[in-house]
Formats: sequence, structure tokens, C-alpha cells
Amino acid sequence: MSAINNQNGFQEDSRRSLDKKPSEDITEKIIAAILFCCGLVSVLTTFGIVIIMFQVTFEFFQEVPLSDFFLDTKWTPLFAERHFGIWPLISGTFLTTITAMAVAIPLGLSSAIYLSEYAQPKVAAILRPAVELLAGIPTVVYGYFALLFVTPFLRNFLPLEIFNAMSAGLMMGVMITPTVGSISLDAIQAVPNSLREGAYALGITKLESIFKVLLPAALSGITASIILGISRAVGETMTVVIAAGQQPKLTVNLMESVETMTAYMAQISGGDSPRGSLNFKTLYAVGAVLFLLTLALNIVSYWVSHRFKEKYD
Repeated sequence: MSAINNQNGFQEDSRRSLDKKPSEDITEKIIAAILFCCGLVSVLTTFGIVIIMFQVTFEFFQEVPLSDFFLDTKWTPLFAERHFGIWPLISGTFLTTITAMAVAIPLGLSSAIYLSEYAQPKVAAILRPAVELLAGIPTVVYGYFALLFVTPFLRNFLPLEIFNAMSAGLMMGVMITPTVGSISLDAIQAVPNSLREGAYALGITKLESIFKVLLPAALSGITASIILGISRAVGETMTVVIAAGQQPKLTVNLMESVETMTAYMAQISGGDSPRGSLNFKTLYAVGAVLFLLTLALNIVSYWVSHRFKEKYD
């Protein structure tokens, strides 16, 4: 009987396909063509940006040797005595990024664990949108909050400069917390309940099951959220422009003013440097370094998510 039913169903599907109007086929082909063009536009736009960026970067390195760019420890392309060492900008970028992740990882992961394992469904339904609302606040607001509130408050206890890496990094961490928390929450909730029940059946506590069962099982998603947060911090602009300052220094002191790669790019984009000048070309050289850093982080995130991905039946 099942074979007869399957045969009848196949005949009905074949009859429906034959009954399909030619206008429907044309409509589907038009929709498919439109969607393909939309995808093609995004791909071509990306290729165009990359080609133009590296073309101008190549022109920059025809005037500035690679040794000066990667071995010099000073970055003063706008001064009379020019130096083109990229390391002060990389140092400022990683200094603020490390500070931000030191805030975002514990806060984001803790909020994800609470919302997934401890909060009541009604409470979680209220708190999760409230946490994710932080991601919708404009970054310029975070920057001014860091400059006008966080820095004056911290200066009561620490000898901070007006513009410093610590305040900018702390506010970036708060800003990135929803990114880390939301993706980590999805990863933890994707772990099957059978693992939780099996852990409880062995007699371990909920806290032990979280750290010994759930977090290892959701490791790929949590790691991907952290790397995505790092990429977000590396590419942040307005917060560091306002709160961290524009003094490129090769330092690890969070209390000093620093300049990140994105802050320098925002400075050059202001229009003070003539188009085609060497100062203007530094914008593309720094942008190329930033592009390669974020590309490397995305590749690592993709590799980690597939390397440690757990599959359950």
C-alpha cells in the first residue's frame, strides 16, 4: 500500500508541474535573476574596494620603503620630520581592543549563561532585548560618555590623561558586550537538553554542568563570538577618536593618550590632505593593514567554528 501511495503522490507532483503556467516559470526566473544581481553587486563592490585600496597602497610603497613602514617606531606623516612606522597605530589599536575584550568577554559570557540557564523565561524575554539595546546606541554617544563621565571619574583614583586608552577601551567593552553575549547565548541554547539531563543524572551541580558540559559543547560558537567582538573593537572609530586621542605612541600604558588605525583614518578623511598626496596615500596604507587584520580574524573565526563544531543527532 505504501508503494502505491508513493507512486500516486509522484504522479500528482508530476501532474502539478505539467500544469504550471508559463507565466509562473518566467516570474521565477526573473526573481532568481534579480536575486543573483543583488548578490553580484555586493561581491563586485567588495572587489572594487579591495582593488582601489591596494592600488593606492602600492603607490604609497613606491614612495615609502617597506622597511620604514614596518621597522620604524614613529608615526608622524603630517609633521615636517616624517616617520611612517605603523607600529604606534597598531599598538594603540590592540591596547584599546585588549581592554575592551577584558570587559566584554566576562560580561557577555556571564549574561549568556544567566539568560540561558538561570533566568525565568519571562525574565529572559525582557532582559535579552534590554542587553541587545546597548548595540543600538550610536558609538559617538559612547565616546562622549567616556570623555565626559568615565575619564573624570577615573581621574579621582588614577593619574589619567584627558584622552586615554583605558576609558575608550572600557566603553568599547560595554558596547561589544551585546555582540559576545547574544552569539554565546545562541550557542549555549543550541546544546541539546540531553547533555544537561545526562550531567544531572551523574549527580553534578548546575554550575559544574555549565563549565564541564555546556561551555565545552558550545565552544565553537563562543569562540566565534569572541573573535567577532575583537573584529568589532579593531574597527571601531568614533569612540577611540573622541576618548583615546590622536597621539600615536608605541606604549602599553593605558593611562596615556594613543591613536588607533581607525582614528588616524578619520583624521585624514577630514579633507586637510590633498588628494593624491603622500599624506592622502597613508590613508589607504593604514586601511590595507586594517583590512588584512580583520580578514585574518574572520579566517580564524571561520576555522575555529568549523574545527570545534559539535554535531548532535
